[in-house]
Amino acid sequence: MGSKAKVFVVDDEEAIRDALQALLEVAGFDVRCFPDAQQFLDKVGTDETGCLLVDVRMPEMSGLELQERISKSCPGISVIIMTGHGDVPMAVQAMKAGAVDFIQKPFKHDALLAAVRRAIEQCERRGRTVAEHGAETARLALLSGRERQVLSGLVAGHPNKVIAHQLQISPRTVEIYRARLMDKMQAQSLSELVRMAVLAGVTPD
Repeated sequence: MGSKAKVFVVDDEEAIRDALQALLEVAGFDVRCFPDAQQFLDKVGTDETGCLLVDVRMPEMSGLELQERISKSCPGISVIIMTGHGDVPMAVQAMKAGAVDFIQKPFKHDALLAAVRRAIEQCERRGRTVAEHGAETARLALLSGRERQVLSGLVAGHPNKVIAHQLQISPRTVEIYRARLMDKMQAQSLSELVRMAVLAGVTPD
């Protein structure tokens, strides 16, 4: 996890924003604070990544409404809901909608920092998955129609003889196609080839 991972704080209470900024900056995070949801939406790009700490109850747009907005427009941001004691049911609703965690006020510093780190790690995992998906999709585009047919058979778990029978080619020809697939997809093993294919959206025949 990068020492300058971004954390966005959205809370209409200035004292809360100031306290969180001080705590998170000491922990090594790059912190940006906003007094309301609309200012966050106006100033944070859709390609941003990081953790959003947002109060569940705010005027104009609640934390739950903001979570719903950014789940579509800012997929690289993970959400932690901040809540008062009476708002726990709302926080649970937020988690069902994809929030990483909820933190009750007043905060326990260690618990908050642990939640933020989990959220950042989730963002980084998601970013790696997206990057891998893009790489696999690009390699998949290099395959010929026949190679894709053989790959689809491999994803289905068929042995060479079954794929050969389905495609009306010889088992030896299937072996040649498998070797080409391993080379083009840059896979080191059959299991890795199948994983790449599934990640790129290949489905069994």
